[in-house]
Amino acid sequence: MYRFSNTVIGFLNLFTLLASIPIIGGGLWMAKSSTTCEGFLQTPLLVVGFVVLIVSLAGFIGACFHVAWALWVYLVVMLLLIATLMGLTIFGFVVTSQGGGVEVPGRVYKEYRLEDYSPWLRNRIKDPDYWRTIRSCILGSKTCAKLASWTPLDYLEKDMSPIQSGCCKPPTSCNYNMATAVPQDPDCYRWNNAPTLLCYECDSCKAGVLEDVRRDWHKLSVLNIVMVVLLIGIYSTGCCAFQNTRRAETDYPYGENRMTKVRPRWDYYWWRWWQDKREQLY
Repeated sequence: MYRFSNTVIGFLNLFTLLASIPIIGGGLWMAKSSTTCEGFLQTPLLVVGFVVLIVSLAGFIGACFHVAWALWVYLVVMLLLIATLMGLTIFGFVVTSQGGGVEVPGRVYKEYRLEDYSPWLRNRIKDPDYWRTIRSCILGSKTCAKLASWTPLDYLEKDMSPIQSGCCKPPTSCNYNMATAVPQDPDCYRWNNAPTLLCYECDSCKAGVLEDVRRDWHKLSVLNIVMVVLLIGIYSTGCCAFQNTRRAETDYPYGENRMTKVRPRWDYYWWRWWQDKREQLY
């Protein structure tokens, strides 16, 4: 008998199967693009797209055509996806629990310090090859070009993104008009007015990038929690569909007793003996 759970899981997997096509297409387009920033997302997009495609195809075939082994593969991979998402969510909350920026007196924007972030993020951003890619991405996005027309009053009244605050200007505490040399923030000496240099090698710039990562990771963690809840619901429906498919492969209708031999309890023999004795006496 075709059951409701099979219908639901079939429609859900047909929807996710169609949704995986633009995900894979976007990943392939990014792989051919020359923009460095888009290169960061191409591998995750392709992996997610192909995993969703394969899992959805297995679930759709298993639920609609009563293929038990396809549903079994679907449930195993779905369980791995749930465990992976839960692990990523916990990891994301742990590594992004620090940071957040420091208030600047008389300014709307905040400034960011590299030492305020988790060691894992700091080690990642300090890798020369990784930072070279990030730096090229910031240059290509022309984030700092938006501040070129700002007046001194704008710096007092307008807010900045973390990357603009860390990469497009020196720290607010820097003083370049002093006649005598006074120890200052090391980023003050890394600053350069050249549009291709600015403060791209400053620790404050790295901290600004980490703040953006931290904010995006928090949003992603919330999305992961929602996805985990949805996947658990789909997984539960898939388990029901799997049981229905296994039952459909047999010749026994739903609810029929398939036990051919039942071993009676010990008191059954005693009861039969007593009934026989009563019949003999009467």
